[in-house]
Amino acid sequence: MTKKLLILIFFALIVILLFRVENNHANQTRSLTPIATPTESTKTPELIGPPDSISPSESPSNTPLPTTPPTVGLPAKISIEMPFTTQAPHTNWDALHEDACEEASLIMVMHYINNTKITSKESAEEEILQMVKWETENELGYSITLQQLIEVAKHYGIKTARIGTANKEKIQKELSDGKPVIVPAAGRELDNPNFKTPGPLYHMLVIKGYDKNGWITNDPGTRKGEGFRYTYDNLLNAIHNWDANDINNGAKEYMVID
Repeated sequence: MTKKLLILIFFALIVILLFRVENNHANQTRSLTPIATPTESTKTPELIGPPDSISPSESPSNTPLPTTPPTVGLPAKISIEMPFTTQAPHTNWDALHEDACEEASLIMVMHYINNTKITSKESAEEEILQMVKWETENELGYSITLQQLIEVAKHYGIKTARIGTANKEKIQKELSDGKPVIVPAAGRELDNPNFKTPGPLYHMLVIKGYDKNGWITNDPGTRKGEGFRYTYDNLLNAIHNWDANDINNGAKEYMVID
């Protein structure tokens, strides 16, 4: 009995010893394992700001980024010195003169281009009558379009005249280049207190300048038309080339002589 007991105690001691050795080995393994460092796949994503926060050195390539060239500014105000006449120099507002705004507008611009003067009411009247006579002989009618007005100008020796789409920027650019601008209009849309009510159905005038308040014109429809001012919106909204069916459907166009 004593021998068996001793054998059991011996084996128990061996088991206890083996358990302690294994436990010490495990503790040493844990203490020697290095702390894991994030790999490429486990790194926290780097936050990137919006494109405009990237400095030039951080640009994705060495190619320079495109730049927008600065807009060439226009003068703050312009007023072209040019001759003036009304369409009825002797205040004879008969049917012929009521429709002579196209002729008077062209005459003013041609005198400016040729650097000549309108010397008197009589000379202005004679020029208007001669121009209307030629138009009648060539069946252009009383109310004429800008395209037909170019035909008239060519008859008087003007070689280069053109038509453009009317907007504020284009008209101001023409004026800054020293070119008075002829515009057709739905006359009853124009804010001009000098017109006899209800105003002309179709009208034509010359824009010769602008400033912060609007357009500066030579409007032949009134004896007070030299330097007459319209607001930007009023004149631009009224611009319509002649349309026999509905003037308000006429194209928004202007004419200049180069």
